[in-house]
Amino acid sequence: MKNDIQEILLSAEEISSICQKLGQQIEEDYRGKKPILVGLLRGCMPFMADLAKCIHSYVYLDYMSVSSYEGTSSTGVIKINKDVSMDVSGKDVIVIDDIIDTGHTLKYITKYFMDKGASSVKTCCLLDKPEGRKVDINADYVGHIIPNEFVVGYGLDYDGLYRNLDIVGVLKPEVYSK
Repeated sequence: MKNDIQEILLSAEEISSICQKLGQQIEEDYRGKKPILVGLLRGCMPFMADLAKCIHSYVYLDYMSVSSYEGTSSTGVIKINKDVSMDVSGKDVIVIDDIIDTGHTLKYITKYFMDKGASSVKTCCLLDKPEGRKVDINADYVGHIIPNEFVVGYGLDYDGLYRNLDIVGVLKPEVYSK
């Protein structure tokens, strides 16, 4: 699998450091509150698990499954495959995702939770790809800004594979241009 990686953008150690930094910031910003961390499946899994362990205060964990990608590009159409199981009304929600690219998903989900009566909705992404942005939104908590490359690992996939890598890397173009 690692032979398919053209360049490593984040090592396992760098990812761990990012999770600690973001966890401390969220803990500080939500002192005295009990926010709901809502992970967007499947990409959020490694990041949310490690991030949650770095928040040393009360948080609820929930998940939702949304889709908008086909292959290497976003369709721009958001589909909710699994909704959260908790009532978010009157609660602080932090949406956790692996990457903000076009921004379509996070913009849609932020509005979705506000419409459901959440007190506040913030977003937290391991990666930010500003060059890919198609809508006006930025994540509230960002781990690392990356170039406009197709990346995999640590939750990010290509056709369902590579999510289990402990690094984030640029996938060799010959892998996805077959």
